[in-house]
Parts: sequence; C-alpha cells; structure tokens
Amino acid sequence: MTEPTPDFRMVLRGYDPGQVDARVRELEEAAGAARQELDRLTEQVRALESQRDEAPAAVSDEPQAPPTFEHLGARVGQILSLAEEEAEEIRQRVLTEMQDQRDQVSETVGRLRGEADRYAEQRRSDADTEAARVLEDARRTADDRLDAADRDASARLQEAEAVYEDQRAKAAKAAADFETTLAARRQGAEDEFTAKMGESQRRLDELEQHIDKTRAEAEAEHADALREARRLVEEAQQQATTIVTDAKAAAAKVRADSDRELAAATQRRDSINAQLANVRQMLATLTGGATTIPADPFEEQKDQKAQPAAEEAAADEAEGEPKKG
Repeated sequence: MTEPTPDFRMVLRGYDPGQVDARVRELEEAAGAARQELDRLTEQVRALESQRDEAPAAVSDEPQAPPTFEHLGARVGQILSLAEEEAEEIRQRVLTEMQDQRDQVSETVGRLRGEADRYAEQRRSDADTEAARVLEDARRTADDRLDAADRDASARLQEAEAVYEDQRAKAAKAAADFETTLAARRQGAEDEFTAKMGESQRRLDELEQHIDKTRAEAEAEHADALREARRLVEEAQQQATTIVTDAKAAAAKVRADSDRELAAATQRRDSINAQLANVRQMLATLTGGATTIPADPFEEQKDQKAQPAAEEAAADEAEGEPKKG
C-alpha cells in the first residue's frame, strides 16, 4: 500500500523535526511488519516441506528381511497372491497420497514465491512514490521561498520609492514656499533657501543611498534563497536515490531467499527419489527380480496409473510375518 503524503508544518529553515521523526518511525514500523510477514511465509514453507518428508521416512524405516516360502506348498502361493494384491492396492494408495502432497508443496512454494515477488515489487513501487513525493515537496518549498523573497524585495523597493517621492514632494513644496515669500524676504530668505536646499539635497542623497542599500539587500536575499532552494533539491534527489537503492536491494534479497527455499525443496525431492531407489533394490531381492519399480515414481505416475513401488515390500513383510509364525 502506498504511504499517504504527510502534511508537514513549515518552520524557519525546513520541516518540523518532531513531525519528521514521527514519520520516520511510522516507516520503520511498516518495514518491521513486512519482515514479520515474510518470516511467517517462510515458516509455512518449512512446515509443508516437513509434512512432505514424513511419508518416505516412514516407508524407509520398515524392516526388509526377505522371507522364504518354498517348503509351504500351494497354500502359501495362494496366500502370497492375496498379499501381493493387497500390497498393490496399498502401494497405489501411498503413491497417490505422496503425489498429492508433492503437488500441494509445489503449489504452495510457487504461491509463496509469487507473494514474495509481489510484495517486493510493491515495496519498490512505494519507495519510488515516496522518493518522488519528497522531491516534489522540496521543489515546492524552494519555489515558495523564492516567491516570498521576491515579494519581500518588491515591498521594500516600493516602500523606499514611496519615501523618495514623499521627500521629493516636500522639497518641491519647500521650493514653492520659498518662491512665494522671496519678494518679501529676499535678503534673509536666500540664506534660508540655501539651507533648505542643502538639507533637501542631503536627504535626497541619503534616500538614494538607502534605496541602493535596500536593493542590494534584496538581491542578496534573493541569491541566498536561490542557493538554499538548490541545496534542498540536491538533498531531495540524494534521498530519493537512497530510497530506491534500498528498495531494490530488499527486493533482490526477498527473491534470493525464495530461490534458495525452492532449491531446498528440490533437493528434498531428490532425496525422496534416492530413498525409493533403495526400496526398489530391496524389493527386487524379495521378488527375485520379477517386479520392477520406476526410477522416479512421481514422474512415472503421471503416465501410468498402475506400476510397482517401494511400498509393496513393506506390505508383503507386514502380511507374511503373521502367517509364517
């Protein structure tokens, strides 16, 4: 499942550390739950493999001492025929059960492997989505900061221009007043005019300096905001790359574990076939070579429904011992 996009509260220089820590804890808990689910699926595979191994282990533990019935006559031949028929039925039933268990194990292993692959793909997709979201948040934050810096610089420039216009209007008004009173106070007004014009010029010079300083500060803040935006984008890209790399590594590990478990199941199947081969050899000793068992009963049963198997020897021994006594 894709993680919802958090709405982090903005502070002076980035996201709120408390919210970021909480978000990290949530992601770590989700990863822990995923690991627990993978462990549970692995235990299911092991349990099914153990159930599959119980049947051939039970067959191989039966005693295999070959009996001799030559001195017992026709009655013994009839008894042996009945015992052979019963052994054939038991063998077919055991082979069917073992094939069913093998099919169930193979189906379960394939299903668990498919679930593991889908889970790894989902985690990698979630990581890609989370990386894209972090990168988009960083870009949006950088754009917001650039817009704020532009608005602040424009406001300061407008304020400085308004002050300049106000001072210039006052200077113009002072010049007009001077012209109005010049005729009446020409001699004394000349000194006053010179002083006012000097003061006005000084204020204009100060105002121009203030405007230049304000413009320089605004440009410096804009440059700082641009550098900070670039840094945030680079950090977001690095974080996105790290998330994608970790997700790919986790997916590869899950796939490798599934392949290793499948190889273990194949090895156990080969062990079963080897045990059945031993039973076949003992059965050949019992029957004097008259009965044959396929090298791989699991594969042979798909083509022929009635073939001798290793369980016949165990059934003959179970039926022959009471009658011999």
